[in-house]
Amino acid sequence: MAVVARSASPRADARYERVSKTIQPEPVAFADSHVHLASAAFTDDVEAAIERARAAGARALVCIGESAAAAERARVIAGRHPDLVSHTCGVHPHDAASWDEVRDPEAIRLAVSLGAVAVGECGLDYHYDHAPRVVQRRTLDAQLDLAAELDRPIVLHTREAEDDTLDMLRQAASAGIRGVLHCFTGSVALAEAGLAAGWHVSFSGIVTFRNWTDLALLTCVPDERLLVESDAPYLAPVPHRGKRNESSWVPFTLQRLAEVRGTTTDALADITLRNTQRFFRLPGA
Repeated sequence: MAVVARSASPRADARYERVSKTIQPEPVAFADSHVHLASAAFTDDVEAAIERARAAGARALVCIGESAAAAERARVIAGRHPDLVSHTCGVHPHDAASWDEVRDPEAIRLAVSLGAVAVGECGLDYHYDHAPRVVQRRTLDAQLDLAAELDRPIVLHTREAEDDTLDMLRQAASAGIRGVLHCFTGSVALAEAGLAAGWHVSFSGIVTFRNWTDLALLTCVPDERLLVESDAPYLAPVPHRGKRNESSWVPFTLQRLAEVRGTTTDALADITLRNTQRFFRLPGA
């Protein structure tokens, strides 16, 4: 059950930002449901970043493969840390124009046969429009079909595409496709549509930023559908905003979510860890 939202104010946000710069969250066992360890940003120190996450309490890291090449790198990384890291495979909406109807489905099928736990990151991005919108939707539809065929959840990126995402959620619900609205910053109405379709909602370090005021969104997601993520190397939480992000900083996001939802960081970390394990069918679920 979601808790009641507290009202937001600039003063409260400023106070949180000052406090979070001085108080390190207590070590907790947590999951990072979305991290780009295969990114070039981690080329020089991916192993060190994984060990920092482990030391901070990470018990599950889902390494995102947003292209066939990234998915292969993610698979190799996961193979070195089978107790901690899992991987996915998909085609990001920024690259939808390069989708090949033969090559890419086969790459995703192969990745799943080698252990990929989800299809994605895929989706719709109408902010940057790196690919025509009709092409983005067609590429997403193909990956939804693959998720149904392979019995894997979808990791969905959606930005400024609420109407088409609502249509997609209705389509996914009718086909029994599970998914997560990752790094969610959309409306409460879209979140509720995702929940009605049986999906999960994941929040990132954006919720710690001083200009985040939509507390109702952070409390409309029930405990059993909530995930948390770094989206590293992007979107480092306060007090590390502006730096390259990494999984070891997820507890700052958990701390903020716990404060808004009226619970403890430890309790929320445990809930989201278990949710991540169940959603992706990880060991320990």
